[in-house]
Amino acid sequence: MQPAKIKVLLAEDDLVLGYVIKDNLEIGGYDVTLCPDGEEALQQFGKTDFDICLLDVMMPSKDGFTVAKKIRGKSDVIPILFITSKAMEEDKIKGFQSGADDYIVKPFNMQELILRMEVFLRRTKKLHSEEAVSYQIGKLRFSFTDLKIYVDEQTINLTQKEADLLLFLCKHPNKILKREEVLLNVWGKDDYFLGRSMDVFITKLRKHFKADPHIILETIHGIGFRFNVPEVVQV
Repeated sequence: MQPAKIKVLLAEDDLVLGYVIKDNLEIGGYDVTLCPDGEEALQQFGKTDFDICLLDVMMPSKDGFTVAKKIRGKSDVIPILFITSKAMEEDKIKGFQSGADDYIVKPFNMQELILRMEVFLRRTKKLHSEEAVSYQIGKLRFSFTDLKIYVDEQTINLTQKEADLLLFLCKHPNKILKREEVLLNVWGKDDYFLGRSMDVFITKLRKHFKADPHIILETIHGIGFRFNVPEVVQV
């Protein structure tokens, strides 16, 4: 029995490029659903259990940012990659804020796109196959497996990237971590735009930590961060 094909939701209004991507991915064994606009992409997402989403930023009906937010509202786990011709810094930051995991700028090499997809697909598979991983952080209980923080009667949902970052911090409590060290271990590479994205996720985590004032995610200016906590225990 052959393994099920990985299902890809591809939203791209340039249908020439869309079919080029679709054909190349299908040659590689992926099952691709191509949508010409954001509205159809959301309709298809509601009908099929996709494994990964590739979204163009500028699309009619609904743009990629809007589609990503809607998808992220339904799934904290599914990887979302933006395919964009826009290299502006603010667009990339907005993409990460809307829930994207990564971006790739047109024109791009198909092999690079596939390699980036595989990074996130491996993480998702690992998430579903590994034993439960959770940490008690002060008053907070962090479940990496479930992508959640539990505090008192409240449950906070995390994105995969938030969980990846928090897991790295839990493994290195009360230590100064250089920015490039965090980027390489959580994002896989160190560049300016990903550094700005990291700052967005640091801010998100700080909001989650407000439930316990003893947890402080400190910025060491010019160097990096320190996750100041009384105690972190894997449970």
